[in-house]
This record gives sequence, structure tokens and C-alpha cells, in this order.
Amino acid sequence: MTVNPELQRLQLLTGAPALDLIANAKVIIFGIGGVGSWCAEALVRSGIGTLAIVDSDVICVTNINRQVQATMGSVGKLKTAELGRRLREIRPDANIVEKQAIFSKTTASGFNLADYDYIIDCIDSLSNKVELIIRATQSGAKLYTALGASAKLDPTLIKIGSIWSSYNCPLGKFVRKKLRQRGFTEEVTCVYSPEETTLPSTEIACGTNVCLCPKKCRKNNDGDESVKDWCSTKKQINGSVVHITGTFGFMLAGLVIQDLIKKANSQEKEQKNVGTCNKA
Repeated sequence: MTVNPELQRLQLLTGAPALDLIANAKVIIFGIGGVGSWCAEALVRSGIGTLAIVDSDVICVTNINRQVQATMGSVGKLKTAELGRRLREIRPDANIVEKQAIFSKTTASGFNLADYDYIIDCIDSLSNKVELIIRATQSGAKLYTALGASAKLDPTLIKIGSIWSSYNCPLGKFVRKKLRQRGFTEEVTCVYSPEETTLPSTEIACGTNVCLCPKKCRKNNDGDESVKDWCSTKKQINGSVVHITGTFGFMLAGLVIQDLIKKANSQEKEQKNVGTCNKA
């Protein structure tokens, strides 16, 4: 049995067949902020062979408390480029595809979702999130989505479940409403937290002259969605903390890896059954 040194501890847990399946899997993550960036790192460290990361944003100083690629030295740089660099340092043999773009109704045709085995939705924008959920479900790929990770403090309350049965999550409520309006009733697995919090959101004038984000983090997009200035569109900001956003990301990655291990075990079982039948 050949052992890949950097994945040796994982192979001891999963076995070689599962690791081969993981290596051949193709995953795309939309949104690589506080949730998506940790999901990406976990997937690469777990042996995923092809990973596409999609985001239009640049790193802001306010990202440092919760995003993998955010450091004082990376402020103002593209999130996709900085995370891509880090992921290649971890596993140079992984196929990391960077896409500086936004997934929306107008840009959706530029993404061939059917090329991927798994689609991870970590989008903040309500309309874009709903669009991705609908199109990802139609693509045939397996979709996992993250609901609201802000304004939460207790990681022990984070759950995996159906988007239709999630509760105490304002984002989930709005997503369900929009999906129903479009006649969407398919099952979607999500990561969410039902934690109730009274922590206040803050109006911090993002995008204005008193915004904390450096000017180089706020571009004039001139209608180009690939460099959209999300900062100036935020009416209020909820607090967030890395032990919550990171847990969301790790749980999303865990869904992918566990599903691939189950597939590998199922394939191995089928092969044994075929062998037994042939002997008979």
C-alpha cells in the first residue's frame, strides 16, 4: 500500500481507497471569508485533488480576526490570490483554481457547476445565495450551504440539518422565503446555529469616509461585478468570531470528506459482493 507522507495520518483513518476517491474529487467554494476560507484549508489538508475558490473581494483589516488568508501584510490584496498561495504551500500537488468573480443571476452562466462533485455555498448576499442554491441543485453536484455565522458565540450549538428545518437564524428565514417564492422545494443540507443572541449589530458606516476599511480595500467598480465594492452596500455589521466561523467551515468540509468516505466504503463493499458471487 502506497502511503502519501503528508496524508499518512488521514490514510490511517480512512484507508487508501477513500483517499483515492478524495484525491479525485472536484470541489468549488463560493465565498472564502470567515467560513469559506477555513473550509478550503480543511479540504486541501484532507487531500481534495481539485478545489476552486470564488470571491471578488479584497482583504480588509477587519477580516483579520476570522479569515485564514487575512494578515496585516495581506490587507488590500485579493482574497482568492492570497488563499490560493497558502493552499499551494500546504499541498503543491493540489489543483487550486482561483476565480475572482461574483456568482449572481447575471454571472451564473460563466460557471459550469456540473464540472464539480461538490458545491459549497458560503455566500453572504441573499439574492446571490438563493441563485446559487437553485442552480447548484439543478447541476447534479452535491450542495452544502452555510447559513448565518455572525452574532454567535457558542460553538456547541452549531448544527447540521435541512435548510427547511433550521431555526433561530435570520438568514435562513429569508433564504427559505426567497426559495419558496421561486417554487423551490428541494432538500438542502446546511450548517447553522440556532443560538439566540442579544448582541447588537452596529452601524459603522462601511464604505463612507469614516469606514475602518482602508481605501485600497474599496474599489470603484464602474459596473464591473467582478470587483464589486461590497463594503459600501452594508447597512449594518454584525459581530463575528473565528471559533464560530471556523467551526462552520470545518463542518462543511467534514460533510464533503465523510460523504466521500461513505462512497468509498460502499464501492468496496459492492466489489466484495461481486467477488463472492463470482466464486459461487
